Amino acid sequence: MDTTQKDKKYLGRDGPPSPVTVARTKGSYVFDEKGRRYIDFYMGWCVGNIGWSLDEVVKKVKAFSGPTYVAPTYVYKGWAELAELFAAIAPGELTKSFRATGGTEAVEIALQAAMAHTKRSKFISIEGSYHGHSIGAMSVGSSGFRKWYKNLLPGCHKIDIPLDEVAARKVERLLRKRDIAAFICEPVICNLGVVIPEKKFFTIVQAACKKYRTLFIADEVATGFGRTGKMFACEHYDLKPDILCLAKGVSGGFGALGATVMTPEVAKSFEFDFSFYSTFGWHPLNVEATVASLRYLRKNKKRLFKNGAKLSDYIQKRLGRMDFQHPVKINAKGLAIGVEFGKAGYSNKIIRNCLKNGLLIANATPTNFVIYPALNMTLKTAREGMDILEKCIG
Repeated sequence: MDTTQKDKKYLGRDGPPSPVTVARTKGSYVFDEKGRRYIDFYMGWCVGNIGWSLDEVVKKVKAFSGPTYVAPTYVYKGWAELAELFAAIAPGELTKSFRATGGTEAVEIALQAAMAHTKRSKFISIEGSYHGHSIGAMSVGSSGFRKWYKNLLPGCHKIDIPLDEVAARKVERLLRKRDIAAFICEPVICNLGVVIPEKKFFTIVQAACKKYRTLFIADEVATGFGRTGKMFACEHYDLKPDILCLAKGVSGGFGALGATVMTPEVAKSFEFDFSFYSTFGWHPLNVEATVASLRYLRKNKKRLFKNGAKLSDYIQKRLGRMDFQHPVKINAKGLAIGVEFGKAGYSNKIIRNCLKNGLLIANATPTNFVIYPALNMTLKTAREGMDILEKCIG
């Protein structure tokens, strides 16, 4: 059996995989087993923000000689160092980090912390959003999950897009009952195809959360670490969340790592017997890679963000000139770019055509596709990718 046949026989999936058998990655490229090169406009859905296999990080990982594993009950220098880094770059008063293995666990920690702190059990989130695949994370995600899982958390209110003043006033009315533990939202909603809330929405919601003592959870698993043109998408709205969920781009894809960063007040609410435990949260080797990735990002922030802005402008202009077969709406915040059509199915056709021609893109819903390139992608590579895309829209 070849790799594809073994995958089909032994690996559980929710559907057939994309027909690319990945052998290696470098920069903005993915290579298959036969050596074919693909331009990556997807980057693992906002994971490879600094490009794949970055030499500076590879060297640190290869040189690592620390412990194989550290039990959660011990003290480890790498954990303290990484938590200090998060405190230095996080918005607002966020200084306490809890270890996680990825985005789902980071969100799960956030929901539990909100309930522990407020002594409430209800939540508000955005309809159709995605926050992970645990029972708690699915409960505050799309209502569609309830079709399959009847035991999701009760008391989870959903707000429909667009996220404008009308939507904000609905949140405000729900908060008046003073029974909501937290409002959770991506500041820019990548999982709906790059939905960009109005500033007034967050102004009203943040003020109402403070007034009614509801926690504000910012899910920056996808939007963090430069994806939207800022270190965190919160900065576009001057948000100061009580809890911040991080993963994906945090390690540049070098290791599985997530974090839930809180204010000291919220973190203190977790000080009860066995309130939190993660066996593999912040594995030492993954921590080494994450620290190296973050240091590279901070050291080169100005250059990377400037390049990202140029790429975003170029990609948006190219998209605006393309002769799509259906009316199109382009949503963009930095290098989070969504292309929305009024008709389902067309975007999937484009994605398939691009794959055949060596370009990797993905969709968030049946009516769109998204583009999430690396911040350090060259203009030459971006141009080659957009040329392929333009050829595949017919």
